[in-house]
Amino acid sequence: MKTYKQAPVIGSRRVDESAEGSRAKVYFTRVIDAAHLISLYTRINDAIYGKVAIKLHTGEKHGPNILPRDMVAAFQKQVKDSTIVETNTLYQGDRHTTAMHRDTLQVNGWTFCPVDIMDEEGTIELPVRGGKHFKTVSMGSHIVNYDSMIVLTHFKGHAMGGFGGSMKNLAIGCADGRIGKSQVHGVDVNNQPEDWDAWPGKEPLMENMAESAKATIDLFGKHIVYLNVLRRMSVDCDCVGLIAAEPTIPDIGILASTDLLAIDQASVDLVYQTASNQDLIKRIESRHGLHQLQAMKELKMGNPQYELIEVE
Repeated sequence: MKTYKQAPVIGSRRVDESAEGSRAKVYFTRVIDAAHLISLYTRINDAIYGKVAIKLHTGEKHGPNILPRDMVAAFQKQVKDSTIVETNTLYQGDRHTTAMHRDTLQVNGWTFCPVDIMDEEGTIELPVRGGKHFKTVSMGSHIVNYDSMIVLTHFKGHAMGGFGGSMKNLAIGCADGRIGKSQVHGVDVNNQPEDWDAWPGKEPLMENMAESAKATIDLFGKHIVYLNVLRRMSVDCDCVGLIAAEPTIPDIGILASTDLLAIDQASVDLVYQTASNQDLIKRIESRHGLHQLQAMKELKMGNPQYELIEVE
């Protein structure tokens, strides 16, 4: 097991080895398979107990970049009393209603364990401590049925967020498909612009996402952990299904941490250090996606300084 200094902060040319303060631990492997995913998880799962939600993006029908089902199935079997959790979508795609969502789950092979569509039976308001945009965010009501959460994220680009990491997985992925997702996107639930370009983006969206994610991490406290899988990193989210752009950046690996900000910061830093990264970086920067990291820092949602520990 090798230990590395913190990866460079975005835009820097060197690591500031004199930086003071504590560092979060982020574990990293270059090998993307079930065995290594499970191995990293065992390094961060001390506080996971009871009924466990595995939050991941199950994707639109036949999406080419979704996390491999066999890898997730092998992982899920190692987590006692675990359930995949999702919510319906705001946009009118393959997962807009519960019935459509259930059909899409079958088509995409999410059949090896229970999948809880958390807003199937309604919503619940969770408080946002220290939020400047929201006092509460509307979530799928089933979220309070779980003792712990594992955030298993396919890290990739995103049409509005610039990139989709663990924070985006929580922020939009736990918000219910109507009220909560409208809140996060900054639109009226009953009067949504038909033109996506008219929807608020950039800094306001990143700050809304951070506050939504904070509601969930505050709910679970220490009983939430994060795994980012950096593979098939299209500039597009798994929300767009078959029309997602083909990835141009090579696969990087898997990261694991108990710190939300640290794992997304490390994931972004690794993208910036990887060859053939120009398309993904363009997507991130054109949407002001790096403000996700700043918004999390301002809300004290984690540590931007980290120790990257490579596990072979």
